Amino acid sequence: MMEILLAGGNLASMPAFKTALEENGAQVTCLDSGQQTLGAVSEKNFDLLVADETLADMSGLELIESVIMSQPMLNCAAVSSLSKEDFHEASEGLGVLMQLPPAPGRDDADALIKHLNKIQSFKVGS
Repeated sequence: MMEILLAGGNLASMPAFKTALEENGAQVTCLDSGQQTLGAVSEKNFDLLVADETLADMSGLELIESVIMSQPMLNCAAVSSLSKEDFHEASEGLGVLMQLPPAPGRDDADALIKHLNKIQSFKVGS
């Protein structure tokens, strides 16, 4: 089973996204602060971190930057309202798997799972 950590200050805006992840076979853990998330990734192996644009104590990209310092192989996706160009500039070097729109929905979850499955199939074959 795929383990996904969903971190954000506005998780109530993502019910369809969370449900779609679960329907794709994922176990979803939800946290609202960066500190809680950093603690969780140090204690358990997750397949994916989805960071909302803002959390209780930091931005999503700040969280991803902190997470990859200790867990560089953790796949990360970020919710962001930035344009694709601005997001690329802001997230450069962080290895973000995918940019998600604010209040992502079912189609976004399906695309993310498909992309993650493709990435994980490459890891298995290497």
